[in-house]
Amino acid sequence: MKHLKRLLPYLKKYRRTLLIGLATVLLANLFGNAVPIIVGDAINSLKAEPTSAKLLQYAALIISAISLSGFFTFMTRETIIVTSRRIEYDLRNDFYSHIQKLSQSFFVNTPTGDLMAHATNDLSAVRNVLGPGIMYSSDTITGFVMIIAIMLWINVRLTLYALIPLPFISIGVYFIGKMVNRHFEGVQAQYSVLTARAQESIAGIRVVRSYVREAHEMEQFHEMSHDYLRRNLILAKIQSILWPLMGILTGGAMAIVLWRGGLDVIRKTLSLGTMVSFIIYLGLLTWPMLAFGWVVSIFQRGAASMGRLNRIFDTQPEIKDDENTVESIRSVDGSISFDGVSFRYPSKEVYALRNINLEIEKGMTIALVGRTGTGKSTLVNLIPRLFDCTSGQLLIDGHPVKHIPIEVLRRSVGYVQQETFLFSDTISNNIAYGVEHATVEEIEWAAKVSQIYKDVELFPHKFETFVGERGITLSGGQKQRVGIARAILRKPRILILDDALSAVDTYTEEEILRGLKQVMSERTSIIISHRISTVKDADVIVVLDDGEIVESGTHEQLVLNGSIYAELYSKQLLEEELRKM
Repeated sequence: MKHLKRLLPYLKKYRRTLLIGLATVLLANLFGNAVPIIVGDAINSLKAEPTSAKLLQYAALIISAISLSGFFTFMTRETIIVTSRRIEYDLRNDFYSHIQKLSQSFFVNTPTGDLMAHATNDLSAVRNVLGPGIMYSSDTITGFVMIIAIMLWINVRLTLYALIPLPFISIGVYFIGKMVNRHFEGVQAQYSVLTARAQESIAGIRVVRSYVREAHEMEQFHEMSHDYLRRNLILAKIQSILWPLMGILTGGAMAIVLWRGGLDVIRKTLSLGTMVSFIIYLGLLTWPMLAFGWVVSIFQRGAASMGRLNRIFDTQPEIKDDENTVESIRSVDGSISFDGVSFRYPSKEVYALRNINLEIEKGMTIALVGRTGTGKSTLVNLIPRLFDCTSGQLLIDGHPVKHIPIEVLRRSVGYVQQETFLFSDTISNNIAYGVEHATVEEIEWAAKVSQIYKDVELFPHKFETFVGERGITLSGGQKQRVGIARAILRKPRILILDDALSAVDTYTEEEILRGLKQVMSERTSIIISHRISTVKDADVIVVLDDGEIVESGTHEQLVLNGSIYAELYSKQLLEEELRKM
């Protein structure tokens, strides 16, 4: 139950409403538990002197007590259950907010389906603790204490007989609760695996169909789903023991009371009305004893789920503002300096970058080229601090990048990545995603620069066209151009294009580069491309090989060097000639 301590700040926030809810629980039990006393008193009184007036009087008292008990039970739900929904709302927002702050490495190692399971099943299980768990536990404890106190007041000896099964109930609940907790963690873990698999299969449906792997995917999902079913059935079997056990033990208590109490009534040492009241109280005691097992199950499930959520909450972002952050830095001009920078991914032993020394002046256009896997994308990922250098230092405007507030840094960078991600929204909203507000004119300007404007004008709803999940209704080239429009609309001081023109034809590429020329002249630009035609006009071209800078210079200089760049250029010229032939 230690995991549930994390919920105390949330409970404290709504403590006033919860205290009102607990007060209504007390009042509901007070009026509800008054009914058996009224019934017993009515039996004794009517047995001695039965009259219509007395009958109406006792009936009115019983109806009043039950009505008041029902009203306060309604108020209990209006306070405690509603509060649980509010806490669930806060907890879900905090969970989502925390995930947004986590570093890139966390998402590399955590499946999306796993996070979705946390945000759905686990949060629901925790809410059950805060709602039904608190409500029924307070109701159970209050009712149990109140009923036992009244039963002791009625007849101490009969009460002691009735409590004989209680130790057995406690032992049973303890052991069954431990098994429930253990197996519920397994159920939730398998649900995460199942969700992750479903999410991947649906997101990659085009690949699945292209390779005719529908049957394979269905078989894999069937196996995982069957395992989830098996785990749930085991959990259900364990939980199914609890209720019959409670029923048997409470039924045994009822039999003992009927036997001992019946003898006392026969011997006339106990009145019939008192005996009836006692049996009614014993019947009322059955619910708290049964509910106790159910409440324990809710808390065990909630604790298991909260433990899974806590593992996420306890994961701290590796990249964040700290004591080294200089809050006075509110803008970035765009000069970048790599000083002996090396980088290694946390899960890798080999360095992706080694001893990078590179000066990029404000307003300069620099190109990064090289064979696949030489560290080009890794290098530009260090600029907006998606990752931090393993060694060496990265400076922007002469400031160590770790001194610049993350929000300031990232708002100053426009980054078009290799795989453009579009949201299931309109084209205009996708283009304007990176800014707080954008006018129609600004969106159209960005679309014209990126050469997506003409395509959009042919769509039935133009810029209000929905692009579907991940932009599925657009071609690869169209998605890249929307991504470019999104980046330049921000008017960033540093513009990074990471192979952002790979899916467009050479003619469209020339048009885009022509449109970008004016935009890039006003800011520091870094272009990554495998096409020489894309980078040949850059101020400086840097060639990477095996994580190191092996040559740099202008297009003409590098062609004359006759090294890696010249080799790439020759191959592309040959490919162009072959295409023409």
